[in-house]
Amino acid sequence: MPTPKKKTSRSKRGMRRSHDSITTPGLAIDKKSGELVRPHRAFKAADGAYYYKGKQITAARSEA
Repeated sequence: MPTPKKKTSRSKRGMRRSHDSITTPGLAIDKKSGELVRPHRAFKAADGAYYYKGKQITAARSEA
């Protein structure tokens, strides 16, 4: 297995690792309920229906 000829400097190592940090997920506020939701994903509300961009996309769950 090949080995490096010279030690990698702190600067080069840091530049390589600059994109490895963990970022916080993006959040959006739903127009209808005001809840924090992940963008570009449907979310389940308290009534059991799924909403996307403030619009209901599935029927609410009926309590029988």
